[in-house]
This record gives sequence, C-alpha cells and structure tokens, in this order.
Amino acid sequence: MAFVLRSVATTAVTAAIATLAFSSSSHSQQSPNPPNTALSSNPKSNIPLRLVKTFATSPSPLIMDHNLSSQSQTDHDVLPELLTEYMVDMKCDGCVNAVKDKLQTINGIKNVEVDLSNQVVRILGSTPVKTMTEALEQTGRKARLIGQGVPEDFLISAAVSEFKGPEIFGVVRLAQVNMELARIEANFSGLSPGKHSWSINEFGDLTRGAASTGKVFNPLNEEKTKEPLGDLGTLDANEKGEAFYTGVKEKLRVADLIGRAIVVYATEDKSEHGIAAAVVARSAGVGENYKKLCTCDGTTIWEASDKGFVASKF
Repeated sequence: MAFVLRSVATTAVTAAIATLAFSSSSHSQQSPNPPNTALSSNPKSNIPLRLVKTFATSPSPLIMDHNLSSQSQTDHDVLPELLTEYMVDMKCDGCVNAVKDKLQTINGIKNVEVDLSNQVVRILGSTPVKTMTEALEQTGRKARLIGQGVPEDFLISAAVSEFKGPEIFGVVRLAQVNMELARIEANFSGLSPGKHSWSINEFGDLTRGAASTGKVFNPLNEEKTKEPLGDLGTLDANEKGEAFYTGVKEKLRVADLIGRAIVVYATEDKSEHGIAAAVVARSAGVGENYKKLCTCDGTTIWEASDKGFVASKF
C-alpha cells in the first residue's frame, strides 16, 4: 500500500506562512494600492512558465489569531498542513469573533486569518475539510470552500472530482503539498455497506460510465510494481452507505490528474468495471477565487441553493 499517513509539515513551511501573513500586512500599510487585492500571478513577468508561481501583489490585510498553535497534538497532525480558504457569510466584528472562537476548538488548526471585507476565512492546519466545514456551519453562517493549497502555491495546486448521483454522491479533493506528496480527502454516500476499491483511471471519458475510463493510472509504467500510482486503496462504507477518507499519496502530482477520472468499485475487486466515476477537474488554489457573483445567471454565492452544492456538503 503506497498510502502513508505521516506529517510533512515542517518548521520551514510554518515559518513561510507566518512570513507571508506579516509581510502582506506590512506591504498593505506602505503600498498606495487598495488593501483588499486578491492573490494573482504576474502577467508581465518574463520568467518562463513553471510549476511554482509567484504573485504580483500580497494578500489583503487580515485579522490573525496566533494562539491556535498551542493546541494539543491529535491524530490530525499526522497529515500535512494546508492553507484552506472559505467564503463565510460575515457582516460584522461579532461574526468574525464567533467564527474564530469556534475554530479555536478544532484540533489540528494552527492559525486563522479573517478578511471581513471579502468575507474570507483562511485556515492553516491539518484538519479535514469536512470537519472545518461543519464547524463553520455550526456558527449559523453559510460557508463555501473556495481554495486550498500551500503559501508557495503551485501552478495547479488543487483538484476536485464530484460524484452527482443518481445513486452515489460524493466529492474527492486533492491538494499538492510538495512535489512528491499529495493530500487526498473524500466523502461518499449511497454506497452499499462494506469495502469498495477506488482508483484514479487513465481517461475522463464517461460516455459508458466507469467502463470507458481505461486502466488504473500508472505513469511509471512499471509492471513489476505491486500497485499502480492511481490505486487509491479501499473505502469502508458504514451501514448508512457513507464513507470518509483522508490521507496522503506519495509521488502523486495533481497537475497530472486533470481530465482523468476517479472510479469507485462495487467491491474490493477491480477486475469488474466500476459502479461510479467522475472527472478530475482543476480546483482553485489559495487566493484564486474571491468572486461572489456567478456571471452565468447573476446568482450570488449565498443565493445559490443547497441543491447546487450537493458535493460541497462533504
């Protein structure tokens, strides 16, 4: 099994995040530019395109809580830390305090940044997305995940695969931690109780469902390997047909997965075609998705119905 649950969060990463937060605050005080500018890549840069990108501007000023790092160690700490961004329906300082107070109770969270003007909450830690989403919603405020990654963002740092039924629903989130490690989180409902194999397959062709997604993704092309790189192991569905997974995968690069498919099988046997499949699509990284208005129909993020966010409930 190529999965390993180990911490790759280092002191250097934590220091980089702290430097980013404080340098952005200092920059915003000295710069004549508007303070609430989102992170963006520099279109005028002469640097050739590469996997790691730089930013033309610093993040907006943030209200930052530095006391969360004193929390006790938990099982979540074996996972690598990521910076996760939510858009939260906040209107005043009272909302900010309520959100921060709630997040302080969650194990695995190291730091919280709040940008009230943009209604954005940035969370650094190893806590699963499901846990953070539930905590934010328990404050009575709507929350939507809008980005995930690391401070030194990769050109493609995150991806998502959404299963939209009619029987099996779920979402799989993949985030690049470093060049040799990806973090994976998944939630499913509608499965039969028991164990189900799942994998990343070669093609995102769903014309015949899982049957047209090809073989399990294996860029190494080494027949002698015990398992292909795209083998994600086993999901264990409970009596309600729900399965939750969070872990890491070595040598997996998110950029190589865009346009492929994630497949779930009826049992642990992958010799038969899978019972559900969904295409892997690029997801927003940190600072890339602050829009509140859909250009398609003019619907705001808070006016959108929960039906349109089935997968984001996980």
